[in-house]
Amino acid sequence: MRILVIGAGSIGRRHHANLGTLGAEAVLVPFRAFAGEQTLDEVTPDAVVIATATQVRTSPIALCAARGLPFYCEKPLAYDAGELATIEAAAAPVADRSMLGFMMRYHPAFRDLAQRDLSDIYRFSFEIGHDVRQWRANWSFAASYAAKPAGGGVLLDLCHELDMAATLFPEAALGAVTSLGHASFPGVDFATRINLGAGGTVAMDYLSPVSLRRIALRGTGQCHDLDLIAGRMVSDTGKAPQTRDIVFDRNTMFLDAMRDFLALVEGRQTSDVEHLPRFDLALPACRLIAAAWQVRQFAGEVEGDYP
Repeated sequence: MRILVIGAGSIGRRHHANLGTLGAEAVLVPFRAFAGEQTLDEVTPDAVVIATATQVRTSPIALCAARGLPFYCEKPLAYDAGELATIEAAAAPVADRSMLGFMMRYHPAFRDLAQRDLSDIYRFSFEIGHDVRQWRANWSFAASYAAKPAGGGVLLDLCHELDMAATLFPEAALGAVTSLGHASFPGVDFATRINLGAGGTVAMDYLSPVSLRRIALRGTGQCHDLDLIAGRMVSDTGKAPQTRDIVFDRNTMFLDAMRDFLALVEGRQTSDVEHLPRFDLALPACRLIAAAWQVRQFAGEVEGDYP
């Protein structure tokens, strides 16, 4: 099987390597070298991985769908509701054979929650934070996609948390979305808090000096606290807290997701993951992400040098 990977950034290179690990023939093409129909004619792929910047995904998706080529598209799918609707319509011919890059659905702790009855949960919070200046050595925030007002910012960049919340609590309605910006980067959110329903919140930021990734659920019959970085989950049903240490490798989630994509391409059975991020099944989360981005209200600014 031959898979074309469009986009040679860190995520595109990861997908390219993982496809090789899974036994596929992967062809990596930087987006600037992607020539549309000409590249598809030259590579003759069986499927395509789209790892481009968010704002340039519509055309590759439309080209793939027109040729009946399943695609794996990185998150977020789009940040504008109109653009998202255009993508949905264009992708329809291959929607049930394509995937979106919501790989956190494969995290063992998230899968543990997905297997539980959460109908009694009255309050939940998802939080992720990390100082963006510490992400990679020799990496420039100002020169990156993250600093662009169209397609950048923390809500889109770290939208896995919003996807997880929407997946576990699909009935939670979007409320206020409050952000902090920066004078040097107009329109870019450095910290955002999203209200979902009466008792749900999702918070993400580029600011925390300590890396944070946590989930807290409160129900009338159960409480759960997850630290996704430490790999620890504490659950209590009112009898005694039970602690579970979760050992996992981050790339395993990428591999598991790509393995399911290859199964879709070949028409084979996918894994037993509770919430397969198949394109058509993951659209509700995509719509929520785009809606939240569009209603952001900037309530203040942060300071500091973000070179």
